Amino acid sequence: MSPQPQAAVGAPLSRVDGRLKVTGQAKYAADHDIDGVVHAVILSSTIARGRIAGIDTRDAEAQPGVLKVITHLNAPRLAYRDNPVSFPFPGRRLRAFQDDAVQFFGQPIAVAVATTLEAAQHAADLIDVSYDAEEPATDLTRSPAEAGPPPFAQPYARGDAQEALGSADVRMEMTFRLSRNHHNPMETHATIARWDGDKLTLWDKTQWVIGAQNEAAAAFGISPANVRVLSPFVGGAFGNALRTWPHVVIAALAAREVGRPVKLALTRRQMYFTVGYRPAYEYKLRLGSTRRGRLTAMTHEMTYETSRYEKFWEANQALGQMLYAVPNVSQNVRIVPLDVSTPMWMRGPGYGSAAFAIETAMDELAYKLHIDPIELRLRNEPGEDPSTQQPFSTRRLRECFRVGAREFGWHRRDPKPRSTRDGDWLIGTGVATGCYDVFLGRANAHARLDADGTVVVQSATHDVGTGTYTSMTQIAADALGLPVRNVEFRLGDSTMPPAPPQGASQTTASVGSAVQDTCDKLRQQAITLAVEDERSPLHGVDADDVVVRGGRLHVKGNAARGETYRQLLARNNRTHLESRGSYTPEENNRFSMYGYAAMFAEVAVDARLGLVRVRRMLGVYDAGRIISPKLAESQAIGGMVGGIGAALLEHTVTDHRDGRIVNANLADYLVPVHADIPDLKAIYLDGEDYKADPIGVKSLGELVQIGVAPAIANAVFHATGRRVRELPITAEALL
Repeated sequence: MSPQPQAAVGAPLSRVDGRLKVTGQAKYAADHDIDGVVHAVILSSTIARGRIAGIDTRDAEAQPGVLKVITHLNAPRLAYRDNPVSFPFPGRRLRAFQDDAVQFFGQPIAVAVATTLEAAQHAADLIDVSYDAEEPATDLTRSPAEAGPPPFAQPYARGDAQEALGSADVRMEMTFRLSRNHHNPMETHATIARWDGDKLTLWDKTQWVIGAQNEAAAAFGISPANVRVLSPFVGGAFGNALRTWPHVVIAALAAREVGRPVKLALTRRQMYFTVGYRPAYEYKLRLGSTRRGRLTAMTHEMTYETSRYEKFWEANQALGQMLYAVPNVSQNVRIVPLDVSTPMWMRGPGYGSAAFAIETAMDELAYKLHIDPIELRLRNEPGEDPSTQQPFSTRRLRECFRVGAREFGWHRRDPKPRSTRDGDWLIGTGVATGCYDVFLGRANAHARLDADGTVVVQSATHDVGTGTYTSMTQIAADALGLPVRNVEFRLGDSTMPPAPPQGASQTTASVGSAVQDTCDKLRQQAITLAVEDERSPLHGVDADDVVVRGGRLHVKGNAARGETYRQLLARNNRTHLESRGSYTPEENNRFSMYGYAAMFAEVAVDARLGLVRVRRMLGVYDAGRIISPKLAESQAIGGMVGGIGAALLEHTVTDHRDGRIVNANLADYLVPVHADIPDLKAIYLDGEDYKADPIGVKSLGELVQIGVAPAIANAVFHATGRRVRELPITAEALL
């Protein structure tokens, strides 16, 4: 088969949905105009552990416009069947209004439903609740509960790390602490629920319509076929919309109880209590090396928080196993059950937390041995994955560092800490490695080519701001040889062909491969129709010699001999052609597949006040084939911004007396603003990785944030000579 000309893939297209967004026509979960909709407002608990002793709803129910107040006293019993499709964490998921137990501060304990939002808010405020409160445990470092292993994680060892540490020329022992972080997307969570008999429709903010469909079906004991979930636009998520939280079931329950469609939107404050967060970590790391910087041993002891009712897990072991050529490694991971809500994966989950510890430790070792930090990393580059002995599908980390060092001006750096000043500001530069695995999932797609030469492609995937509408349009356009303007990609509907969650950097590789397969099949249908049609200029031509460009099928090397899709379908009295395709990742037992990054940062630290400002950042990425350069640039900048927040600003503060989050708002929980964002630059190495997937792409969305925080921390050390092992880095730590 002749390769298709590539006109759209690799081109810096603007977002195809951009005009809808900037003109306000894109409908997010709470924006849908549903006839007869009423409003629901959740009342949240004010204790972290105990039971509801009494709940009085009479004043609330007496208010004008109030339709119903639902609590555990009058809520119907729900099925809550086991649902491994959408339920990621072992344990007993929070069951809305099914008993009087309170398991974390901010837990939904009642919902008021009214004809207006204001009436529902007022009614919720009038509900009188009394508690039998118990003393909660919410501090990771002081919990009386015994830590245990998380699910899906096993202690790991190769070689004899303890013996190797004992005989190492250089030994270091460090403890790192990372604070809890919250996702804080622009769009808060919202759900509109409507019942039509026994069929439920949900307009929901979600990163997985198929998961939400199955979870709602499990909660109400109905068939997933009776649940439709729509989520055409998502205003950011960063992972917290990967599971279905209790408010979705509450909205559906309320809609069924009042017999009207119900809209329920969480407040910004409620976002801090009920829809997940990156857990707090304590990470103890020991390493041994030769005096020439060859690593001989590493031990990793990781502890992080989870709720009492579920066991949260995230992939935090891979970097310690494969990033560097270390012959002796041991790892142990534990989770601490607390009286908190369940954490949730947040951009770069596990990898980002581990990278801060490992990459800061590498920087400390470099200074201890008087070796350039880049050179130390290169001396410990593995030739194959040391944890599996598999060859890497691609690993161009050396080139990332080479290109990055040149572009960043690393050679101009004086390696001595506190050696560079700009007035009252101490200037420092730092570097770190980023790495994230190539995660793949089964995906399906459908395409229909109409007689007017336009095509609609669809898959039940998502666009959380990452640009899925655009990248899938580009892949489909090139596979079919059509202009981008003739292609429409649709997503965010559970009735479409199923796709995996929009998370773990798998969407472009997985859904993109399914779209490629689907559109290849559709193009081949058209080519077969043409070469078998005696009236076609292409009759009798070998199908492998036909390509399509600009909607016109022609012989490769002879553009004059051919015809358009429109001409072909019209002559054959076809209204359309259609195809279904899929992608199923192979079980990988041949290659170790990761994306890589070299992150560079320059910071300025006020010598008197300890304030840190990032002046510039550069990321150089080995991320395979880049489908859409403009989207990739946007992803990288977004990842750097998130990394700046984690490094310098973001810190969830809990009052451990009652489990209340003190800074549950965007005034006190600090995220980067424009004034915090300096010169940010991204470079993507040319190349592709067809060992990873059929379209040659690798992980990107998570990769661009991993390594940012340690690069900044290492730059802060270079500027000040003070090593900070806790995130975020505060002025107090530098004074």
